[in-house]
Amino acid sequence: MPKQATILLITAGVLLAAAPAFAHHAFAAEYDANAPIVLTGHLTKVEWVNPHGWIYVDVKDESGKVANWAIEFGSPNAMLRRGLRRTDFPEGLEVIVKGYKAKNGSLTVNGTSVKLPDGRNLLVGSSGTGAPDPQ
Repeated sequence: MPKQATILLITAGVLLAAAPAFAHHAFAAEYDANAPIVLTGHLTKVEWVNPHGWIYVDVKDESGKVANWAIEFGSPNAMLRRGLRRTDFPEGLEVIVKGYKAKNGSLTVNGTSVKLPDGRNLLVGSSGTGAPDPQ
C-alpha cells in the first residue's frame, strides 16, 4: 500500500475513534450555573442509559398545575460506582431534586442530588463536565 494511503487510513481511524468524545457536551453548553433549582415531585420514568441516565419527575407549581421535568444524571457506570442502581428510583417515589436549569428554557435540569423519602441524599451529577459543585 502506498505510504500516503496508509497515512490517510490511520488519520481517518483516529478521527473516527475520537468522534464520540467530541459529541460529549460540557455543562456550560446546555445548563446555567447561575440558575440553581430545587424540585419536589413524583418519579414518572427512569432511563438508565448511556451516555447519561435520566429521571422524569411530575412537579406541581403554586397553582396546582403539574409539569413533567427531565433530570439528567451522570452515566449509569458512574452511578453504579457510587453504589446506585436503577432500582433505587422506583416510579411513583417522591423525591427532592437539586440541580441547574437548562439554558434553553425547557423543563430540563442537570441534576446534582436526589433526596429520597428515607433520608438518603444521592449524588447523581456528572463529573468533569465543568458543572458547579453540588449544592
